[in-house]
Amino acid sequence: MNSTTPSDTPLTEEVRDKLRNVTTATLTTLLLRRGFTNTFMKEVRPVAAGKRQMVGEAYTLRLVPYREDLGNIFSRDNRRDIQRVTVETMPEGHVLVIDSRGDAGAASCGEILVMRMMVRGVEGIVTDGGFRDSPSIGMLDIPTYQKMPAAPPIMVRHHPVEANCAIACGGLTVFPGDIVVGDQEGVVVIPRALAAEIADEAVKKEDVEEFIALCVLAGEPINDIYPPTPPLLERHAEWVRNGRKTNAVERMQA
Repeated sequence: MNSTTPSDTPLTEEVRDKLRNVTTATLTTLLLRRGFTNTFMKEVRPVAAGKRQMVGEAYTLRLVPYREDLGNIFSRDNRRDIQRVTVETMPEGHVLVIDSRGDAGAASCGEILVMRMMVRGVEGIVTDGGFRDSPSIGMLDIPTYQKMPAAPPIMVRHHPVEANCAIACGGLTVFPGDIVVGDQEGVVVIPRALAAEIADEAVKKEDVEEFIALCVLAGEPINDIYPPTPPLLERHAEWVRNGRKTNAVERMQA
């Protein structure tokens, strides 16, 4: 399968759980090893610190520049407006990724719509524009990411035209069904076909790096341990066998 082609295979809870426990830094390294150099969204940051890790399949929304003959926000038909329809119909567990063309001159979304998606079980929301009501959105129990706050209403700059299509967001191409992971550093997009193997490798990589961190804190120089060498990996395996105890590191140094 072409790694850029969305798959019909659902994101399993096992893969989701693995991705919840690794960092975007680790994921970008593993994707780079496969030749993917552009996987971390530019200038897209968490609205608020301390949220749970965001992992879900991408559901996309494309905004174009607003034009005065496209209608008035104060007289929109909620049952036909693409933004409102998306809010009410996108699948739970997915991440809404909004192509705002990097323009935070007006809101891509606001608190009430974010609240509605949270209640419906949406996993998270990402825009390369901005949210209005950002302080309140940051207090909700849903991970959200933006370029910067944007108080003006959507029609000042944007008009929603298409949902669940290929988009650009934060300098990345995002296909429906791509796997979107967000932590306190930002947002990574993983081609759907690679998600399971990347998740497995990420868990293993971070387990080794946990051991390396203990060695560094115990006073070892990095020359022979980072990046991990075969002897280091042998020591890591022994550490695992010993129950991952800190004092096992000290014994292996002796």
